[in-house]
Amino acid sequence: MNTAVTILVYVGIAGLVFYRMIYKQLRGTLLTRSGLMRLPLILVVVGAFFVVKALPGATTAEVGLLVADIVVLAALGAARAATTTLTERAGTTFQKGAAMTVVLWLVTIAARFGFVGLGTVLGITGPLTSASIALTIGISIGVQNAMTLHRIQQLRLPLAEGRRVASAR
Repeated sequence: MNTAVTILVYVGIAGLVFYRMIYKQLRGTLLTRSGLMRLPLILVVVGAFFVVKALPGATTAEVGLLVADIVVLAALGAARAATTTLTERAGTTFQKGAAMTVVLWLVTIAARFGFVGLGTVLGITGPLTSASIALTIGISIGVQNAMTLHRIQQLRLPLAEGRRVASAR
């Protein structure tokens, strides 16, 4: 990817993640099964497309850095899921993040940039590093949402199937 496209992708993903995940989690949001699946699925599919395009020219070091990035961001996704409060509201589950949720989102963002920086310092600067942003963030959000779904099931909370749920504050 060229630099301008890379910057636009980073800004677009950051805006989407900020609104859909951070802002909505802090103010609290009603969850649906499709809502938990949609964003991570889109990010993983888009990210996989870019990664597959960049993979043929990638070095072993780039692939290793990507694997480490995925492992760390997935672990942070699991940690973020544990910091939210889940309660029943309006026939579904209401999720509200805590201060630690924000801290872990900031750590997630810093870790992602840290891997890019580490790659630069180590001379691992091929296109795979920048092409993988949507994939790594999608996996992190996907793990968070999968862990949230698991907690919902453990707590035996309801979860609406549809796209929209009436807001109850």
